[in-house]
Amino acid sequence: MNEFVLEKAYAKVNFNLRILPKQLSGPLAGFHNIESIFQTIDLYDEVSVQLEDTGICSVYCDSMQLPEKNTITNAYEAFCLVAEVKVPGVKVILKKGIPSGGGLGGGSSDAAAFIRGLEKLCDIKLSECQLDFIADKTGSDVFFFMHCDSEGKGCALVSGRGEVIKKIQPRNDLFLLLIFPNFGSSTKEAYALVDEWMEKENHMTKGLDLMDLEEIYYKSPDQWTFENTFTPLLCEKYQELEYALGALKTTGAEFVDMSGSGSTCYGVYGLKEQALCGSKKLGAVWNSKVVQTI
Repeated sequence: MNEFVLEKAYAKVNFNLRILPKQLSGPLAGFHNIESIFQTIDLYDEVSVQLEDTGICSVYCDSMQLPEKNTITNAYEAFCLVAEVKVPGVKVILKKGIPSGGGLGGGSSDAAAFIRGLEKLCDIKLSECQLDFIADKTGSDVFFFMHCDSEGKGCALVSGRGEVIKKIQPRNDLFLLLIFPNFGSSTKEAYALVDEWMEKENHMTKGLDLMDLEEIYYKSPDQWTFENTFTPLLCEKYQELEYALGALKTTGAEFVDMSGSGSTCYGVYGLKEQALCGSKKLGAVWNSKVVQTI
């Protein structure tokens, strides 16, 4: 066995995020189905994984206090159930580069990166079925990250509760200007707003068919018709989100939206220079960063 590995846990953005009504029965009862494209970007956490003879999974983070039960400890417990090796214990050091509560999948990506590290340390390769079992016990977005490449990069059509993954050829020709508002958005809160909206207005969400998403994805971003069900609902509650999207539009972005359940907003550009000029125009008013799709 190796003693130590370091993995990068890449963030993701959502291009289109359609939320369907909550399932009332069956194996997905209580979950919302989604229809989305998940795309990794070159923003990442660093996950250091080291075997220790402690019998437990200890997680240390440089910049925030993690709850005792978190995505990494949940993934560890599930790994121990399905892996045909005995792990003596593990120490994880997490260096955050992805803002927490930003809709960028940081915690889910951390869990998948941790599992990649454990595979290397234990010299094993888990099956897709085993990886999906761990994702099921850890979080809906983890399915996508489990199906990324060996470096944690990828792009896919994502549906079901997040467990239906169809990999597609990722674009690496897009540059994003991310704005990080001064607050995180709770996924639980965002879904509660969707439920309230659907019940109050008797809405069935309408949007693009899943089959159309891939075709649109390969078009120029100024032709994208993607929508995020969460965006108008959270903008109504948090005016800062509306201001952030408006600020991105003033930079000449070809497409703007919010990622996941927020609060990170992004603008899409065809050239890095355009994104950098947009960042310069925003100045110190907004906490922003230019990234590339990978």
